[in-house]
Amino acid sequence: MQRRDFTKADGRSLYLYGDEAHTLPPLQEGASAEFGRPHLYWHPLRHDWMINAAHRTRRGFAQHREVCPFCPGTAERATGEIPFTDFEAAVFENMFPAVHMGVPEPPPAQVPTAKAVGVCELVIYTPEHEASLATLDDRRRELVVRVWADRYRSLYEIPEVEFVYVFENRGAELGASLEHPHGQIYALPYVPRLIQTESEAFREAAVLADHMARLEDANIIAEDDSTVAFVPPWARYPYEVWVVPRRIQPGPWTFDEAEIGSFAGILGDIAGRYERLVEGREFPYMMLLHAAPKGTEDSFHFHVEFCPPLTPAHDFRLVATVDYGLLGVESSLEASAAHLKSI
Repeated sequence: MQRRDFTKADGRSLYLYGDEAHTLPPLQEGASAEFGRPHLYWHPLRHDWMINAAHRTRRGFAQHREVCPFCPGTAERATGEIPFTDFEAAVFENMFPAVHMGVPEPPPAQVPTAKAVGVCELVIYTPEHEASLATLDDRRRELVVRVWADRYRSLYEIPEVEFVYVFENRGAELGASLEHPHGQIYALPYVPRLIQTESEAFREAAVLADHMARLEDANIIAEDDSTVAFVPPWARYPYEVWVVPRRIQPGPWTFDEAEIGSFAGILGDIAGRYERLVEGREFPYMMLLHAAPKGTEDSFHFHVEFCPPLTPAHDFRLVATVDYGLLGVESSLEASAAHLKSI
């Protein structure tokens, strides 16, 4: 994989990835970033940091290719975020970041606050506007995995960064303001409480490896020698699926070549099943990559959680996500797994 480092006109970093070196000349750029004044504030009951990034409400919302800032530029339209006429995959700093390295001091508040230091990046999987993780070919999907691995390595070198969260929110229901296939990366100055809890569990035992050793066939959606995708018996969402490498490792930056191909292929398999789940419309989901925070690399078991917040039954309604877990999904887990296996 080749990487080209480029500095945009407003100072933000852009990285272009591909099998071949990227040598196209840049186009003239347009809009510049709005960094705002994000800050962290403490939740005294959850014992976790929250992010206040009010300026993100001013993001544009574009679902049409003609105005998409993630598509390659042309001589007629050279004002997008990627000022080149072509690319394979791209990563750049978010124009409306929730955290950034130049963040100012937080304002006074009724609870403890802290500087929202970090990096927010967007990962553009492909220049093709109508594509998705499911429709990319194997080589392009493997490229995305390699890009994730490179960003993990680079961002964990920043002293202020404690945890790197890679994710994709697919669908307008989940706040995706652009339909062009892309994901996001948040390099955070703290470890979210959920990830702390997972880290503690992995330090005590090989939780996921032990569970996969006794998985029932009815729960397994797809598998090969390196990776397993299954509906977990502890699911909190209808049609929830976890994708887990069989070998315990902290993240995709430690994958060998076979594991990269396996992981990319099964991610595409699961994303494709979601696309076929309801005919005639997009099935939204959250794809969350849980990798090791700093200092937990020896025990953390990397995994991906697909969390669809909708149920395809009846009116395709939004499922309430509540912390006490009363979602009524227990009796439907077997049916969800059977449905996903059948498509």
